[in-house]
Amino acid sequence: MKKLLLATASTALFAGAASAEEVKIGLLLGYTGPLESTVVNMSKGAELAIKEVSDSGKLLGGSTVTAVKGDTTCIDATAATAAAERLITADKVAAIVGGDCSGVTTAVLQNVAKPNGIVMVSPSATSPALSTVEDDGLFFRTAPSDARQGAVVAEVLKDKGVKSIALSYSNSDYGKGLAEAIEKEFKAAGGEVTISAPHDDGKADYSAEVASLASAGGEVLVVAGYVDQGGKGIIQASLDSGAFEVFYLPDGMYGESLIEAIGPALNGSYGDVPGVEGEGIEAFKKLAAADGWEGTSAFAPESYDAAALILLAMQAGGAATSAAAKDKIMDLANAPGEKIYPGELAKALELVAAGTDIDYVGATNVELIGPGESAGSYREYTITDGKFETVKFR
Repeated sequence: MKKLLLATASTALFAGAASAEEVKIGLLLGYTGPLESTVVNMSKGAELAIKEVSDSGKLLGGSTVTAVKGDTTCIDATAATAAAERLITADKVAAIVGGDCSGVTTAVLQNVAKPNGIVMVSPSATSPALSTVEDDGLFFRTAPSDARQGAVVAEVLKDKGVKSIALSYSNSDYGKGLAEAIEKEFKAAGGEVTISAPHDDGKADYSAEVASLASAGGEVLVVAGYVDQGGKGIIQASLDSGAFEVFYLPDGMYGESLIEAIGPALNGSYGDVPGVEGEGIEAFKKLAAADGWEGTSAFAPESYDAAALILLAMQAGGAATSAAAKDKIMDLANAPGEKIYPGELAKALELVAAGTDIDYVGATNVELIGPGESAGSYREYTITDGKFETVKFR
């Protein structure tokens, strides 16, 4: 039940008016590494929300908001932890949008954010293990768990009449968790997984891995990897050897950079990425287009929502701190309340300050469940004539 009482909100508003300040929000994402092409627009999505709130002049009596970037590399936990420590101790960020990849996100949460009491809202860390991690109520995510994606992959394959698959996955927390979910769900649906084998990122040659996959066989090769690293390498090696012609591409493999790298051979392959339809995503796409980029990029809408939720929660809590925000995020993200869409953050700040309940729908039809994670839905797509085409939403 919502508990944003008028008296509490009014007190928070006056407190903010007396202490307008510069609020720093960390963007802890893989600006280098196997998802760097995807992170470009993820960062832009978060920055859109931050600018919208800052320009409104309505956060805590006129506080401005600045984004401070830190590089997780996606795969190097040591580098990610160091970047997070810098954001918190040197840059003095009040909360973090991120991390991006599941392994580095877990490391940062346990080693840096939790000891320092810093809220993290990840737009893309999808490992099922994060659903049960000890987080002191500090960790949230706007992308759904891969436990859900595994079921979606099985549904899509079943609907296409696929009876057997080979499965190649990134040797990472993300890849392992997703591969386990896919294998479990596809077998439960009556399908056969001929092989489930890891691949390491950053290799120049994946012929040995592909030889094992080819030997096991399968109608489709499911590649649960990263778009700019090993996943791309597995696909190219498969095509070069003639081992597979059709690929299933989950969310980590969604990106224009893959089509640019592989070319027409990807036509006919298909996959899924978190996605929704409706008023929220359409409003977000217009904001992104006005800013000069494509709003359907993977995890960019989720990044906008992550930043927006943090800042709205600070308004609700009455201070630009993680301590003030952490207990407000779930309330703001869920019904009841006046629905809030992208481009309406100034309105939302006013409503929260007045003690009015809001239901932050955002770009991705936000609904947080259980331990602060997205209930989520997925956009099924196919690659046709070198373009991603939406098939349906699941």
